[in-house]
Amino acid sequence: MDVSTQTDRQRPYVAGVDTSTQSCKVAILDPTTEQIVRQGRGTHPVGTQINPEYWWQGFLEAVDDAGGLDDVAALSVGGQQHGMVCLDADGTVIRPALLWNDTRSGQAAADLVDELGAAWWADATGSVPVASLTVTKLRWLADHEPDNASRIAAICLPHDWLTWRISGSTDLHDLVTDRSDASGTGYMDRQEPVYRYDILARALHITEDAAQQIILPQILEPWQVAGHGDAARGWGEIVLGPGCGDNAGSALGVDLAPGRALISIGTSGVAAAVSESSVADPSGLVTGFSDATGRWLPLACTLNASRIIDAIGSVIGADYAELNELALSVPDAGGLTLTPYFEGERTPNLPDATASITGMTLANSDRAHMARAAVEGLLDLMRGALDAVRNLGVPVEKALLVGGGAQSKAVQELAAEHLDAEVTLPETSEYVAIGAAKQAARVIAK
Repeated sequence: MDVSTQTDRQRPYVAGVDTSTQSCKVAILDPTTEQIVRQGRGTHPVGTQINPEYWWQGFLEAVDDAGGLDDVAALSVGGQQHGMVCLDADGTVIRPALLWNDTRSGQAAADLVDELGAAWWADATGSVPVASLTVTKLRWLADHEPDNASRIAAICLPHDWLTWRISGSTDLHDLVTDRSDASGTGYMDRQEPVYRYDILARALHITEDAAQQIILPQILEPWQVAGHGDAARGWGEIVLGPGCGDNAGSALGVDLAPGRALISIGTSGVAAAVSESSVADPSGLVTGFSDATGRWLPLACTLNASRIIDAIGSVIGADYAELNELALSVPDAGGLTLTPYFEGERTPNLPDATASITGMTLANSDRAHMARAAVEGLLDLMRGALDAVRNLGVPVEKALLVGGGAQSKAVQELAAEHLDAEVTLPETSEYVAIGAAKQAARVIAK
C-alpha cells in the first residue's frame, strides 16, 4: 500500500494494538512492507470480569515495551469482543467489565431467546443470543444489579473504551466503534451498521425512549478517522483508526478474502469466512458478524480445540512433539473415534456433553492410535464448524490455518483431507495487532 504521502521520516510507522483477555500487545509496522519493526506486551489479570483500568495499564506497559510511539503516525485498537463496559454520566466505570467468557448471563440469554424466538434474533441481528454476547450481560445486569443498571449513561466494548482512553477525551459522545465489534453486541442490525434501541430497551427492561438516551459508540466506516492520540501524553500527532473486534482483526491481518476461511486453533477454535452478504442462522451455530472492511464475517466457534491435544497427550504421557510423531506413525486411527467434547461444546450446541472414545479394539488400543484419534477428532470438530458456515451459502475453497494448535505437524499434514479445503499456513504472528495496524495505515492513506 502506498502511504508515502502520509508519513514522513519522523513518523514512518503505524501501530496495531491487541487488547485481549489476558494481555495487551502492540505491534509497530512499516506500512510499506507490512513487516513488524518492533513489538511489546503488557499483562492483564486473569478472570472473567475486570476493571478496564487494567487495559489502560496493560497498553502503557506494552507501548513502553515496544519502545514508544514517537515514530508512529497512526494507531488502531483490535480487541476482545462482547465485553460489557458501563459508564455513568461522568465517564466513570460503574462496575467491573463482564468479559466474553463470563457465563453468568447464560439464563439471561435463554430468556431473551424465549421471549422473541431464535429465528427472530438471527434475522434481526445475525446472531442468536448466547452468554458471551453483550446484550445478554446487560439483561443479567438489569435482573441482578438494577441499581447499577439505572446509572448507565453509556455502554461500550473493550476496544471502544481503550480507543477513547488513548484519545484523552472525557466526553462520552466521543466514544467510537466499528461494524465488526458492534455486530457482536446483539443489538446492531444485521443488514446495516445501526443500533437496535428496541433490543437495548428489552435487555435493560426500559422503554425505547429511555434506551435512546443511553450513549452508544458511533459506528465508524472501516477507514474513517476516529480521532487523535492524547497530545498530553507526549506522543505527538497520532491519528486513531476505528479499531475492530479480534476476529475481524485477525482476518484483516491475513488479508482474508471471499472464498477463504480462517481456521484458528487455540484454546477454543474458530472457523470464519468473509462473505459479501449478511447471513442468518436460526440454529445459533454461526454468528453473523461484520468484518473490518465493509463485508461480513460469519463465524462458528468451538469450545474445544488445542485442549483436545493437551488432554490426550496427558492420557498417553506424550508431549507435543511425541504426540505428533505417534499420530503420523500410523495411517489412520484404526477405527478409534474420539468425540472431543471435553468441556461441553458449542458447535454443535451441546453444553453439557462430555468426551468419549469409541471403537476400541486390541489392535488400536495403543498410544499411536490414540494420538491419531486426537488429531482427527480435533480436525473433524473444526470441519463441523466450517461446514456450519458453508451451509449458509458461504463459499470456502481455501483455509488459512493459524493459532497455537496449528503448529502441530500432524494437524498440518491432515488438515486438508479433514477440512476438505486447500490449506495454507501463514507465518506465525500477532494477527490481531497486525490487522489493526493495517487498518491504521489505510486510515492515513485515504
